[in-house]
Amino acid sequence: MSAVQRPFKVLGIQQIAIGGPDKTRLQKLWVEMLGLEVTGQFRSERENVDEDICAMGQGPYKVEVDLMQPLDPEKKPAVHQTPLNHVGLWIDDLTKAVEWLSANGVRFAPGGIRKGAAGYDITFLHPKSNDEFPIAGEGVLIELVQAPAEVIAALG
Repeated sequence: MSAVQRPFKVLGIQQIAIGGPDKTRLQKLWVEMLGLEVTGQFRSERENVDEDICAMGQGPYKVEVDLMQPLDPEKKPAVHQTPLNHVGLWIDDLTKAVEWLSANGVRFAPGGIRKGAAGYDITFLHPKSNDEFPIAGEGVLIELVQAPAEVIAALG
């Protein structure tokens, strides 16, 4: 396959998000046993999520591990029904990435570019393709995250 010129670069993994019916069980492993630090919380009725934001590493090399449970297990999105809920990727130019990927047949989830739980601009690639957009995550939800300057400098 020939190299494709893109107007953006994927710099690294920004986060992984893990869902379960009760985040205290997730905390037992990730915080108590593995020693990750809880650096914040995020709660959203619209996204049906109560999440602890944990971290490993520091500075531009920090990777988040988000431990998520649904506010209501009967509502969507069901953040607990796919244990590995999504993977977040640092992107050096999110706007250019969205424009180029959309123009090349990649399907995005509804919501567009918006502020995410950690304060960065984010958007999601849809896990399933359709006729209009034949390229998607093949079952995996993928979050694209605008990298801040220090991450671009370290990883770019």
